[in-house]
Amino acid sequence: MRAVFGLVLIAGLALAGGAVYLARDYIAQHQAQLARERLAAQQALENAALEGTTGVLVSNRAMKYGERLAKEDVRVVNWPDEAIPEGTFVDMAVLFPEDAKGDRFVLRAMEKDEALMVVKLTNPGEAAGLTSRIAKGKRAFAISVDVASGVSGFLRPGDSVDVYWTGTVSRNLEGGGSEITRLIQTNIELVAIDQSAGSDLTGTTIARTVTVAATPEQIAALAQAQNTGRLSLALVGVQDDTIASAVEVDQRKLLGIKEAAPAPVQVQERKCYTKVRRSGEIVQTEIPCTN
Repeated sequence: MRAVFGLVLIAGLALAGGAVYLARDYIAQHQAQLARERLAAQQALENAALEGTTGVLVSNRAMKYGERLAKEDVRVVNWPDEAIPEGTFVDMAVLFPEDAKGDRFVLRAMEKDEALMVVKLTNPGEAAGLTSRIAKGKRAFAISVDVASGVSGFLRPGDSVDVYWTGTVSRNLEGGGSEITRLIQTNIELVAIDQSAGSDLTGTTIARTVTVAATPEQIAALAQAQNTGRLSLALVGVQDDTIASAVEVDQRKLLGIKEAAPAPVQVQERKCYTKVRRSGEIVQTEIPCTN
């Protein structure tokens, strides 16, 4: 009996072990199948996500104005085609041409993963100086400012300002003789604050001069205005696309004083006379006026 019991026990253990082995094998196969299905689904999603995208060159680290751009500072990120800004670099061969005569430099402060654009970098071999910030047909012109006229130090390169002139109009001009304030230029671009052309300034800076980019005609007007009166700058908002109209204020308009109407001129009646000699005397006699 003991031998039979032992054989039954051994057989039961063998069957139990086989069942466990078969169960483990089935579970392993099922898990492998689930893993393959999940991987296939993930690849399908990635392929679908890549459709309609383009590799865009972005900065691999935060960069400041004037830094040299190297290949290790650039990496490729897939962007949706409809979201790629105009002027973005998408080809390393264009960003770093083989026939380049020098390095590119950063013109605007950039954060990590920010798209590299033409307006943010110099041309190969071009220094990140003030001349690279001036558009074709424009010139740089310095305006003296203080804490009041310079918007309390909140100006930054790249901002736009309106320029107001305050001065006295000569008496032989527009019947002047009183002090007025007039808007003389609108949306003038700032390219430098004091000797700094970078837009990554921190805090407020009480500048002594600001440099603007303007046409020769605008510069002539600014120079004349600066030499004949006081200039004040008004900061234009980033999203402000309105066109400022002609603005002029004098003391009367500021205080709401209306100019008194001139007194009516009384027209005297015209009289005509003639002289007649009578008995040796000359007598003046009134006659009707003919013209």
